[in-house]
Amino acid sequence: MNSEALTTALGRAVTAVWGDLPPRVQQELFESAVRLSGSGTREQLAAFLHHRHPRTIDGEKPARAVPEPDSLGG
Repeated sequence: MNSEALTTALGRAVTAVWGDLPPRVQQELFESAVRLSGSGTREQLAAFLHHRHPRTIDGEKPARAVPEPDSLGG
């Protein structure tokens, strides 16, 4: 495999586990990608990753239910 193919494979792997990464790691990877690609990609990359995060994926994983407060305020 050439360098570009390896980079693509690594990028796909990171994308596949994006939502499982700690927020600090996500932020560092995001900022590094923006630096390498240019600031014009910030919004596009943010939208791309937003659609791959477990809390923002429609229908792929169920959202965590927020319990309704009971009548006693609990």
